[in-house]
Amino acid sequence: MGVPTVVSDRVRLRPLTDADVEALLPAVHEPGIAEWWGDTSDPDHQREGFRNGGAAFAIDIPAGELAGWLCFHEETEPDYREVSFDILLLPACQGRGLGADALRAAIRWFAAERGHHRFTIDPSAANERAIRAYASVGFKPVGILRRAERAPDGHWRDGLLMDLLIDELR
Repeated sequence: MGVPTVVSDRVRLRPLTDADVEALLPAVHEPGIAEWWGDTSDPDHQREGFRNGGAAFAIDIPAGELAGWLCFHEETEPDYREVSFDILLLPACQGRGLGADALRAAIRWFAAERGHHRFTIDPSAANERAIRAYASVGFKPVGILRRAERAPDGHWRDGLLMDLLIDELR
């Protein structure tokens, strides 16, 4: 099944295009993103990461302007069902609650259409802004993922695993 279009009051999630990927590439070098993104030296690797095997949405705001990217991994094993997310908002769209709205829209869709009840996200443990945004949606800290991601300077840093059960969605 392909990626659907999902509409909320503030954002539209739609299938990611090659043009979206090209528009997103420069963002990984922008302040507010670059410090959390990791190695950006290989644009082809970045392109494949954004495509995420087809499991990615473009995030648009109502005027049709690209606001960011939301990818997911859907575990469909009946005894372990969950969806995990990663998200990037372009700098001009940060601080407006659009990321939280995009996550809510995706979570509602995965719950209603695919029967999921559990969702995860794992920001850097030092990314306080992201953690606050995810908490505003209802995600709760589960634990520290020690040395889970490589920082742009090459050192390993901790991640924070957060999860949300569908009845906790805000």
